[in-house]
Amino acid sequence: MGKPSSITSSTIRYAPYIEDRHSDFINTAYNHRLALMSQSPYAAYGAFPTDDIDVEDAFFGAGYTIASFPSLYDMYGKFMAGLDIDVLFDQLFEETVNGSEINNLISAEADRVSDDIEVEALPRFETGMRDMNAVMSSTFVIGRELLEANRVKAVSRFSAESRYRMLPVVTERWTKHLDWNKMTVEEYAQILKLYISAEMDIKTHNWDIQVKHRLWPFTLLQYEGVCLGVLNGARDVSEVGHSPSKAQKAIGGAMTGASAGAMIGGPIGAALGGVAGLIGGIV
Repeated sequence: MGKPSSITSSTIRYAPYIEDRHSDFINTAYNHRLALMSQSPYAAYGAFPTDDIDVEDAFFGAGYTIASFPSLYDMYGKFMAGLDIDVLFDQLFEETVNGSEINNLISAEADRVSDDIEVEALPRFETGMRDMNAVMSSTFVIGRELLEANRVKAVSRFSAESRYRMLPVVTERWTKHLDWNKMTVEEYAQILKLYISAEMDIKTHNWDIQVKHRLWPFTLLQYEGVCLGVLNGARDVSEVGHSPSKAQKAIGGAMTGASAGAMIGGPIGAALGGVAGLIGGIV
């Protein structure tokens, strides 16, 4: 049998003052770790909302849930799918053109014309016919009928013009009504989307706090591990136990997207790339 090879080992030593300071540093980190191990800053963290506050209460009111209100499909069916635009136009036409306001306006004009005829036109006509001794003639009767016919024509002309002017109003009301129905469904969808997004963000936030609380001892041990190996080379401890925030991710994504966009499309590409990167970083 051959002779076993000898096992060699080497020890790296530093200047005594460095080793002494390193030993003090390790002891200090150890003592702090022991003192802080059971003092997680996340234990009593006031997450918003807390467990006593329900997101549904903030959106829908106390005692209500999202199921207490119509679904998005029901809202679409009520405002859009079941909407007959012809029936809607006829309804708005009747309300606008033949509404009480127009009828009252025409009635008031008819009273004014009648007053003018009875107070001014008819007395002048009767006086003139009397002066000609033609009160008992057929001409007098015909003249009175012509005055009445003019009164009817004047009222009819005013009525037709007034109702005709309301046709653009009918079209505008019809268009606004269709837009209103569409926007109602869209806003309802946005509210539901906002609620779901807020619910997910708050749950994610609370879960993140709980995870950090559970991992607090390991976070301290990570810092202590950095202290132990500090002589082997400098290490950035600012990110130990931490992850980039949404703002940092968004800014980083925006810078990366802007750089890529600038290489492809110049300043315009940089702007578009920055926007895309920002959205990607947030998401």
